[in-house]
Amino acid sequence: MSSPNAQVSRYAIVLGLLTTIGPFAIDMYLPALPAIGHALGADPHAMQASLMAFFIAVGAGQLVAGPLSDMLGRRRPMVAGLVLFMLASIGCALAPSVGVLIALRFLQGLGACACMVTPRAVVRDLYTGPEAARMMSLLLMVYSVSPILAPLVGSFVAGSVGWRAVFGVVAALGLAGLAMLLALLPETRPAAARLSSNLRSAMAGYGVLLRDRHFMALAFMASFTVSAFFVYVANSPFVMSTHYGVSPRQYALLFALNAVSLLALSQANGWLVARFGLRRVLRTAVMVQVGSIGLLLALTLAGVDRLSVLVALLMVGYGVNGLIVPATFVLAMEGHASLAGTASALIGTMNFAGGAVMVALVAPFANGKPLPMVAGIAACAAVVFVLAMRAPGVRRPAVAAA
Repeated sequence: MSSPNAQVSRYAIVLGLLTTIGPFAIDMYLPALPAIGHALGADPHAMQASLMAFFIAVGAGQLVAGPLSDMLGRRRPMVAGLVLFMLASIGCALAPSVGVLIALRFLQGLGACACMVTPRAVVRDLYTGPEAARMMSLLLMVYSVSPILAPLVGSFVAGSVGWRAVFGVVAALGLAGLAMLLALLPETRPAAARLSSNLRSAMAGYGVLLRDRHFMALAFMASFTVSAFFVYVANSPFVMSTHYGVSPRQYALLFALNAVSLLALSQANGWLVARFGLRRVLRTAVMVQVGSIGLLLALTLAGVDRLSVLVALLMVGYGVNGLIVPATFVLAMEGHASLAGTASALIGTMNFAGGAVMVALVAPFANGKPLPMVAGIAACAAVVFVLAMRAPGVRRPAVAAA
């Protein structure tokens, strides 16, 4: 019989890797975006649309996948999603045009959404309070492997075999995730708990969450934190290659630095939360983020155009996501144990919908230079800062969680 610590580590690895499958499908093909556009005769805006299609599908799909995980259990929606994800990935590898690629990316996102929303509900099934924060941090630590390895693997595969092979590798990862799910993750939603879950209760649950100011403030904080990174994901391949002349392999390495920074702070999160408290850590991390990104915007506006400055300040700004993201999820869901899947779905939908909206808002100003991208990132960081300073649930425990 495994020890409690060994079980926590196993669940963190399994849930983290399942959660990573969707982001891997984003990060792995980023270095190849310019090459894909050239091969399919598509401009950068059309290639960004393939990213937005994935974001929108993952966001919208979670609204359904979350309640389904409450009604059917945690495993079955993930199994169905992984099968769809694999089939869509194979279709992407064979896409003859950018329009077909965009449509298949949408289906790929629908398949990925269950494995992005359900692991957070599993954490809430098993843990609460500081233990949940520790588990979320471990999950995020495993999740951060994606932006470190995926661009490197993608640049290597695309450079060696061609960009279509990237989607073949993604399909294989979906198959590996399915095998891991079936072999290593038990059902954590008891059958008795599922009896009270149905479509009507799911809609009522969304109503409860939307009326909860504590939950919504934290959900918007999570959304704008993630949206800032999506702005970088959508624009950095073109800024790096066009403006700074960075090769796909170099871009992958620079992209990975953000994940290394996030990984380091997510490892420290458990100790920091135990010493200073979840809310204090969250507020401090938000201040560090808005300070670093605000400085980057000021320097960019002042005409400082150096790749080293951009990379260094983004490393700081995105690194503290290793503290912000786990804290916002735990604090938002702490008072909604019976709605864990629905709450996780709503937060996830807001994350990806917010990311798609911010990418769309920045897109008309995108000119291959850093300023539009940096301004979009800074706008997101400013919103997170205002919410963190004003939201009652961030300053003190919410009544609903008492």
